[in-house]
Amino acid sequence: MTSNTTTGGPLGLDPELLSILACPDTHHSPLTVDEAASELLCTTCDRAFPVRDGIPVLLLDEARRRGGGAGEGAGAGREHSA
Repeated sequence: MTSNTTTGGPLGLDPELLSILACPDTHHSPLTVDEAASELLCTTCDRAFPVRDGIPVLLLDEARRRGGGAGEGAGAGREHSA
């Protein structure tokens, strides 16, 4: 028997896993759950990390900035110049 998203926690995630997940940025702050948006939210840098098919995508390049900023999405401040 396999069960992909029926663990009983928010967004189908194991509550124990949620308690140890942290933002991948250098501050490693705790994450909170936004079930309506299917995202994990950083308590420090205001990034929102998607949860896809019950899997948290904790990549800075996949995160979006919350807080009403226009256009500056994931990876802002991580620009490369050629």
